[in-house]
Amino acid sequence: MSYDLLFTPFKIRNMLVKNRLVMAPMGTFTPNSDGSASKDTISYYERRARGGVGMIILGAQFLNKELAQGGISGILEEKHVIPQLTELCESIQRYGAKAVCQISPGTGRNSMPGAEGEPPMSASAIPSQFDPDILCRPMTLEDIQKVIEGFERSATIAKNAGFDAIEIHGHAGYLIDQFMSEVWNKRDDEYGGSPENRARLPREIIRAIRRAVGDDMPVFFRIALDHRFEGGRTIEESIALIKLLEEEGVDTLDIDVGAYESIDYIFPPAYLGDACMEYVCEPARRSVKIPIMNAGNHTPETAVNLIKSGNADFVMFGRPLIADPDLPRKLMEGRAREIRPCIRCNQDCIGRIMRRLTKLSCSVNPAAGFEDRFSLKSTESPERVVVIGAGPAGLEAARTAALAGHKVDVYDKEEKVGGQLAVAATPDFKRPLRELVEWYENEMDRLEVNVRKGVEIKPEDKLLENYDRIIVATGALPDTPSIPGIDGPNVISIIDAHRNKKLIKGEDVVICGGGLSGCDSALELATEEGKNVTIVEMTDEVARDELFINRFSLLRKLEEAGVKIYTKCKIIGINKQGVEVEKEDGSTWLVPADTVVISLGMKENKEIAERIMEKYPEKTRLVGDCVQIGRIGTAIRMGFFAGSSIE
Repeated sequence: MSYDLLFTPFKIRNMLVKNRLVMAPMGTFTPNSDGSASKDTISYYERRARGGVGMIILGAQFLNKELAQGGISGILEEKHVIPQLTELCESIQRYGAKAVCQISPGTGRNSMPGAEGEPPMSASAIPSQFDPDILCRPMTLEDIQKVIEGFERSATIAKNAGFDAIEIHGHAGYLIDQFMSEVWNKRDDEYGGSPENRARLPREIIRAIRRAVGDDMPVFFRIALDHRFEGGRTIEESIALIKLLEEEGVDTLDIDVGAYESIDYIFPPAYLGDACMEYVCEPARRSVKIPIMNAGNHTPETAVNLIKSGNADFVMFGRPLIADPDLPRKLMEGRAREIRPCIRCNQDCIGRIMRRLTKLSCSVNPAAGFEDRFSLKSTESPERVVVIGAGPAGLEAARTAALAGHKVDVYDKEEKVGGQLAVAATPDFKRPLRELVEWYENEMDRLEVNVRKGVEIKPEDKLLENYDRIIVATGALPDTPSIPGIDGPNVISIIDAHRNKKLIKGEDVVICGGGLSGCDSALELATEEGKNVTIVEMTDEVARDELFINRFSLLRKLEEAGVKIYTKCKIIGINKQGVEVEKEDGSTWLVPADTVVISLGMKENKEIAERIMEKYPEKTRLVGDCVQIGRIGTAIRMGFFAGSSIE
């Protein structure tokens, strides 16, 4: 496919953007505690600009510290933030990209539990999203006026800092959206009661920004056109709203889908597929004349098709540009195979922020967020490096060591590289994992790494003496507990279920174990193989350790696929008829099955690893699942550390 269409310029108001690729706004948790841009923030965005994207929209900058609610965010309240923001803008503009400042008045009812300023304020006295027992404080007219004045002040700061455009954060059920939506706006004054009144706050914000920046600076508006939950705003209702925004003078619409009631559309995981929010573009295009931008699991191919359709003028990439900031340049130079794919896992971008309250990074690109500290440098003293195991940890270790100029050999006992990564990549919705394995294979060829498949290395092998460094990444093995009948002819492991679908006999399949692997396999067998699938899980939840955004999407997909889920059920035996389980009350019953799939966890494959470490302690490093069972991102990060630290 030709990607030339993505590299045509396009004008917004008087601003000419060099191409159609836009970095979507995502919070980074990297600003300084006073709300100014940190060195990490500047380096992070500068790296994306250097990669060739046409425009970068920063993650939300808040009107004041109170509305930021304790989050580590940019704050546009005081003038002291201007110098660092100027450095940020000019670092982006140096590469010909446009810098856009997204401004937000806060999350309102979406405030995270324990955030500063509880109870949160909103359009009305509605329940807090994360704690329905807390009622939001309805904003007074004085509160509203302060927000409007805050936008004028913040827009002035953004203009003085040197931003090229300003975007109003009005999507996903946050504060402005709460005013625009009947489901949350129960007011009976001039800010509620009719579609026109519900549009009053955003229109007054637009006017305030115009007073601050004048007529030449473009103003964008980010809005979800379809909330995708019962009672939420529909596309039809949103169309009437965006017409009013266009009438008020908005120059560009940044349109997407979702709210916190449909949170997987805010951070779309792999389960939602490609271009999952593109469908709102056509009705929007028919309704307004201003330019349209669209985000949501886009690939370079869907981006071309969307621009070609005429239904949007810009395509937005968020996580793909975190995974590979050089994505635009590689497309432009005909190097699409070299693009490191985003696997849509959410674990080390939004997941690090939500779970650990720490800065953003990336599962497949550990240098994201650490652009200065983790930059790779060429060695002046090349060493011979052997990597044992070609899973994600081993491949990443080999890649980074080779990039630094070391001579690297990789050995793996399997005939295919990828380890558990390749095993888990069989479902259609896991295509990004297959692309990651293919990318690693391409990188091994490009970097002239010698990969020997089907060769098992043991501690006594003399060849290990010839290497300066040994990196062991032998991965994990299925953990098979002692259950009567587990060795029966109708029982297979989760690994074999992925590798060979012919082993799955009959129509009824029971998966023993409701972790992520078991759930993904259940979804694959139900949707792609047409099986009647049941999950049996000992604890009270399935996929309990998965990030709640991904889990939300996965559980909905399992329900839609008709997968039966039995929790709090202990497996006590397996026979030809199915799986015998014991409930909490001690009663037992049989879950019928033609095929039983065992997915009861993994254990470290550490015997060989520890023996090699014992024999060559000075030059050996263990990485990945042979050290500790973890996620793909954990394994890749360990491999990156091992390979990049060889000087």
